[in-house]
Parts: sequence; structure tokens; C-alpha cells
Amino acid sequence: MKLPVFDYVAPGTLNEAVSLLAAHAGNALAIAGGQSLIPMLAFRLAAPSVLVDLRRIPDLDTIWVSDQGVCLGSKVRWCDIESDARLRTAHPLLAAAVSHVAHYPIRNRGTVGGSVAHADPAAELPGIAVTCDAQIAVVGQGGARTIRAGDFFLGPMMTALAADELIVELRLPAWPAPRRWAFEEFARQRGAFALAGIALFYDVRDSLAENTHIGVIGASARLQRIPEAEAALNGRVINEQTILAAAQAASAAVDPADDMDASAAYRRSLVGTLVERALQCAARR
Repeated sequence: MKLPVFDYVAPGTLNEAVSLLAAHAGNALAIAGGQSLIPMLAFRLAAPSVLVDLRRIPDLDTIWVSDQGVCLGSKVRWCDIESDARLRTAHPLLAAAVSHVAHYPIRNRGTVGGSVAHADPAAELPGIAVTCDAQIAVVGQGGARTIRAGDFFLGPMMTALAADELIVELRLPAWPAPRRWAFEEFARQRGAFALAGIALFYDVRDSLAENTHIGVIGASARLQRIPEAEAALNGRVINEQTILAAAQAASAAVDPADDMDASAAYRRSLVGTLVERALQCAARR
């Protein structure tokens, strides 16, 4: 299918890009890797009058690792995350999740900012952002601001990003070395969108779980954590009984819809199974 007609601009600075977005009052869209936007243009799900290409803007493609955590520039590609050995210890949950993203040609072009802005509820990176209480740094004509991931994703393909704002960074909090974690996802075939996925971690003190975070992708219209399942684990020993309780709580808490890929009942059951598998995996680490 042919793309709609639009003007194309490739500004050299972040300020120029923001000014272009503001000048076209919601009729301009930014593009980086294009792995989400180009299909949307082809299917007429988006029809901007101007496409603002970010490829010439410097300093957005860096990964920073420090005592404060991991910071991903918005133009960092999936393959950059895969090849950065520091992330296997600085944020192993992120590294594990990225390996599930589509196929290599897409991971070679797709970017952090593009995935976050696209806000697909079945996408791995937005799920990691919500699970890990990430901060999303954006800039617009009104200046810079930081948005909690839990407040950023409003619904399917809906975010708190204003029409003149661009994502600059995704900031993930520091990752303690002893932390237990796991990522589990189920799709009909390798690289396809997940029917459901679970990202989780917890810390252990005096043999008891604490600070449990469990996030779900692909099983509801909005990226979310599952506080009911987290509460089933916090303050308790992780064993078969508590794992089963958390899995049952997670299954009951999600509200999927029937669609052409799976029934709501199937997805609800799948979430429970994936939570169980992920907790068993995390407990072995």
C-alpha cells in the first residue's frame, strides 16, 4: 500500500525538531527507525502533513550506565542494547526482554523512543518501563519534563506526550546485583506479538520477598503492573504455595478481550501460567 502524501524534513537539532512539531499543530509526526510508524502510514492509521526525521540530531543514541541506573537515549536501537555487555548485569531484565523483540532486521532499526511513543500494550520495552518504574524524559516548546512510565501510557497507542514534545531519554532505576528476576512471553511464533508476557523482579531480605514488581504485556488494553499478585509475594517466602497464589491473583486481575488470536479466558489463564513460570525461574537465580 502506498504511503500518504506528506512533506519531509530532517532537522539538525532537537530545538528545530520541536519547533517543527509545534508549528504544524498536531499534523506532524517524528520518525526515527520507522518500524512502527511506516506500517501505520501504509495502513492510513496515521496521515501527517509533515514527517520530522530525527536521524541528524546528535546525542540521542547513547546508553549510559551509572550507580543511578541505566539511561537509554531515544535513538538507541534494540541491537545496541543487545550488544552492550554492561546491560547483562546493569539491567538483566531489560536485556532479556529485548531478545524477544521481533526479528533482527527490525531490532537493527527500531528505537527506544519509537517503541515508547508507539505505546503498543504488547510491546516489550514499554512493559519493562512500567514494571521498573522508569522515568521518560521529554522536551517540548514549554521546556523539559519527566513523566513516570505509569502515567505516560494512557491506553493502546495513547500517551501523555504533547503534540510538540519529543522523547529524549528512558531512565531505569539502579539494579541491585542480588535481585531475582525473570521475563516470560508467549507468542504464536518467534518474533510475533506476544499473546501475553510477564516481567517481574523482587528483592530478598531475611528469606522474605520484598519490593515485588510484576508487569504484564499483551493481555489488556493498557500496560500495567499487577498489585494483587505483588501483594501475594511481599513479606513471604517464595515457595510453591506463594507462587501459586501469585499466579492465581494475576490471572484474576487482568481483563483481556476476545480477539482473533485468543479468547479472553485463554489469555487470562496464560497470564497465570507465565507468572508461575517466571517466579520459578526467578527463584532459581
